[in-house]
Amino acid sequence: MGQDVEKRSFTGEDRQRYRQKVRRCLDVFAQMLRESRFDFERPQTGLEIELNLVDERAEPAMCNADVLAAIADPDFQTELGQYNIEVNVRPRRLSDGGLTEFEREVRTSLNAAEQQARTAGAHMVMIGILPTLRREHLTLDSLSANPRYALLNEAVFAARGEDLDIAIDGIERLAVTADTVAPEAACTSIQFHLQVSPDQFADYWNAAQTIAGVQVAIGANSPFLLGKMLWQETRIPLFEQATDTRPEEIKAQGVRPRVWFGERWITSVFDLFEENVRYFPALLPICTEEDPAAVLGRGDPPALSELRLHNGTIWRWNRPVYDVVKGRPHLRVENRVLPAGPTVADILANGAFYFGLVRVLAEQERPLWSQLSFSAAEENFHLGARHGLDAHLYWPGLGTVPAHELVLRRLLPLAHEGLDRWGVDPAERDRLLGIIEQRCLTGTNGASWQVAALRHYEDEKGLDRLEGLRAVLTDYIGHMHTNAPVHQWPIG
Repeated sequence: MGQDVEKRSFTGEDRQRYRQKVRRCLDVFAQMLRESRFDFERPQTGLEIELNLVDERAEPAMCNADVLAAIADPDFQTELGQYNIEVNVRPRRLSDGGLTEFEREVRTSLNAAEQQARTAGAHMVMIGILPTLRREHLTLDSLSANPRYALLNEAVFAARGEDLDIAIDGIERLAVTADTVAPEAACTSIQFHLQVSPDQFADYWNAAQTIAGVQVAIGANSPFLLGKMLWQETRIPLFEQATDTRPEEIKAQGVRPRVWFGERWITSVFDLFEENVRYFPALLPICTEEDPAAVLGRGDPPALSELRLHNGTIWRWNRPVYDVVKGRPHLRVENRVLPAGPTVADILANGAFYFGLVRVLAEQERPLWSQLSFSAAEENFHLGARHGLDAHLYWPGLGTVPAHELVLRRLLPLAHEGLDRWGVDPAERDRLLGIIEQRCLTGTNGASWQVAALRHYEDEKGLDRLEGLRAVLTDYIGHMHTNAPVHQWPIG
């Protein structure tokens, strides 16, 4: 969905042509897998961060076009809401100080961008959901001007045929109706990219699925939506509901949702792309002139534009990615489960934990997913999102244990070992994984800090909910700029 598209309407002929083209792309992709035509000898990792924009009162600032013009850096791009932007960080290897270089580059880039954003009357915030969002911020007028977002909105509601009902039961309860996909813009995340070989892809994707619940439990940073205290990572149920193209009758028939954990362990990356083509109709049936078979036949890598566009309208929490860089095709696992923030240090700690842990799990002789049902992995994912560090998760060999205990007893040592296999410097490894350890020992992640801060302002300072949330976000922004990990942040 990151590519630009022109505003247009689609005919039945467009959809038939697109369906045929996607299937042709899938056939060519299968041929490329059989012939091992992929770059994977020096695997790279990548990072994307979605950001919110706020004004001086910590309210959403609907000015991303002005901010992007002021920043004038192609690494910064538009996002769904006018109060969102995204930064793409240059890929690199993890060895030879890669994680530290990620952190240095992100901090330098964001600090420079923040200075420019201020000239447009905005500040940038890394957080899963802005606590100060209100209903009036989630309307059609709040969508970015890029035509692809209007097309997406039209396609989702044409498929549904009715408004969205968003209902989230947490500590409090939220029930709202929306007639646009604007609530999706409330969800801002980080995406970790890991380049893998075709032969290893299934193991890495399965490994990423097994730890999704743990990741979101220790990294939760979205406890509030529209003034309500809900899940520790409310972004998960909100995103699942905000882009659901299925009316109730279609859900009852077992049709898959477009925001999807999946339903089975896989044996090949082809499984995921084939499911996408088989289960999901086109949202944006836009065809190019490329003949992928002809391009491959002359020895060049095809763009497979239709397959990639279709893949971009199915929001798996761990998504397969096909891409061509400098004339060489490659595959990536895109890990999408985590919210943005709270600090760059926290983000890179989350990355170190993820990259280290999936490396070890993907290389185990007896795969963890052979001992864990897929439904248990999915249940862990939603339990981690609902309860954060207090979640009780199922793990083979341990049974049901608190998330923080699982990380401390079992997973942190594996993450250490995995980072060693990637060639990460020991000091770099220990500093970043030490942040994860301290989160677990103190019981503090972004979500628990926000909840504690709100209780301070409501119970001790007597502020109402709206002013309390504004105070929480104001404090949050100040702490975010220190880059001190969230477990070190004071309350009040």
